Amino acid sequence: MAKEIERKFLVASDSWRHGATGSARYLQGYLANGARSSVRIRVDGDHAWLNIKSATLDIERLEYEYAVPLADGEEMLARLCEGRLVEKRRWFVPHEGKTWEVDVFEGENEGLVVAEIELDSADEEFVRPPWLGEEVSHDSRYYNVWLARNPYTTW
Repeated sequence: MAKEIERKFLVASDSWRHGATGSARYLQGYLANGARSSVRIRVDGDHAWLNIKSATLDIERLEYEYAVPLADGEEMLARLCEGRLVEKRRWFVPHEGKTWEVDVFEGENEGLVVAEIELDSADEEFVRPPWLGEEVSHDSRYYNVWLARNPYTTW
């Protein structure tokens, strides 16, 4: 069983940029969003991924991810997704032994910047970087599946 343990925070300043070691641009859309799970397709450069996540609003969720051919992923984005596509650049920022993923949203979600950290257990302690803001792990508005239907620019 695959499990994701992740906490999500707003970003309070741009000082994270000084520590960023790289980035990737993501374009993703949702093939399905139900009461029990969501199914997403994501294209990242020359790669595409099919992702299935449990729909619980919690820091612990079931998650399964599979590589798919790029052409298939692009076609799914173009023809099968519900709602809008989510565009973002993900920056990788090491801090105190962990790598933070800082998502700078583009398009209809421009202006939103969210930092995520993946943990080994729900009670794992970590050092908060000084640029970290309010925790939004339990606020569904900051989940990508929500942003595909309710873009940040319309809030």
